[in-house]
Amino acid sequence: MAYTENRTENTTEKNVALFIAAISTFFTPFMLSAVNIAVPSIGREFAMDAIWLSWIPNSFLLASTIFLIPFGKVADIYGRKRIFTTGIIIFTLACLLQAFSNSAPVFIIFRVMQGIGSSMVFTTAIAIVMSVFPPQERGKAIGITSAAVYLGISLGPFIGGLLTDYFGWRSIFLVTVPLGISIIAAVLWKLKGEWADEKKSRFDFAGAIIYGLGMLALIYGISLLPELHSLWLIGAGIAGLLAFLWWETRAKSPLVQLSLFRHNRVLVFSNLAALFQYSATFSVIFLISLYLQYIKGLDPLHAGIIMISMPAVQAVFSPIAGQLSDRIEPRILASVGMGMGTVGLGLLALLGQPTPLWFLIVSMVILGLGVAFFASPNSNAVMSSVDHRYFGTASAILSTMRQTGGIFSMGIVIITFALLIGRVEITPQYYVEFLRSLRLVFTIAAALSFTGIFLSLSRGSIR
Repeated sequence: MAYTENRTENTTEKNVALFIAAISTFFTPFMLSAVNIAVPSIGREFAMDAIWLSWIPNSFLLASTIFLIPFGKVADIYGRKRIFTTGIIIFTLACLLQAFSNSAPVFIIFRVMQGIGSSMVFTTAIAIVMSVFPPQERGKAIGITSAAVYLGISLGPFIGGLLTDYFGWRSIFLVTVPLGISIIAAVLWKLKGEWADEKKSRFDFAGAIIYGLGMLALIYGISLLPELHSLWLIGAGIAGLLAFLWWETRAKSPLVQLSLFRHNRVLVFSNLAALFQYSATFSVIFLISLYLQYIKGLDPLHAGIIMISMPAVQAVFSPIAGQLSDRIEPRILASVGMGMGTVGLGLLALLGQPTPLWFLIVSMVILGLGVAFFASPNSNAVMSSVDHRYFGTASAILSTMRQTGGIFSMGIVIITFALLIGRVEITPQYYVEFLRSLRLVFTIAAALSFTGIFLSLSRGSIR
């Protein structure tokens, strides 16, 4: 059921697939950003220190990153709709279970479960959209799904803050359960295709295990920095990933077709650019949430309102950038986006206690524009550079770069907090150290984003 030039896709099928993909890609980032605004409230209830707090987003990222590529291959073999539906079910169930968590470890366990469900959704949503839309319409479709992501991110802090203020942080998880059930119903009743383009392939269980263990060791090792024994885990993780690459060159049905990267500059450099971009930007919402509530003394609701500025801009401009990428080389648009993002991050590196809120909002708007003009064109470039049989795998690889970038981004935060603040709760006596940490993280992020400009320019053209 993949799109070919000789087959005219039914308009209804395209619209249904796009609607479901957009709603689902709204759902997961909405939860992530809504939980970010509730981090201080969750931390107070469970008496979490600064390192434990960072594990609220990090545990989710850890799980979703490890499972993205395996589920991308599973989806190509057994059907993208099947994996997508299972992912929504797991994600929704995890929401319900987190609402009834009674301790920090239990809460983190269910965050891991939610991350697994998210990996199944994100590795298939874009692949399904690419399967039903012709090449000349894919940029626009990707732009719409990207807008849904950023709409979820923008509404998350506001609605999350509202719910936390009036009903407590647990209400965030409870109110999203009906939305998850609605998505499941829509998929089962309205989405007719299955899109299993690699039915003859077998799943590489050995490769998946090697990859999973390597990523687990690497990511967990990064999270333990600057402790010395973390270096052993990072080394083991790198060795595991090298072993995975060695295995994939010999496997009869590899988890990742390494030949996809051979002589494909667009795929290689687009993914590298995504890695650097998300390494630079992922932790922004988390850090700004802490800054507004700890330093500016805002409650979750008003902090959420201010934080809307960045993702709202992304939601508005992502469809525009996506549509432009159907006519203008994604390399140009994405590189301009990286440049704007670098400026925004550089401005955020100047934040202090007396900084006016208008300065923060302007900085976030500039960064939001940069992300919008990078993400949709970059995704279009990646997906357009491979055959339809590998849409699930390509989507998984790109999502893995994003998630790995997110892990690196939060890893930078964890290391900085550990070195400058330590394992203590963020109280007024540590606000000076917190601000110092904040500025250092944003300075590093700006440097990463600046490097990403050159990676983006190096990808070459898709037309």
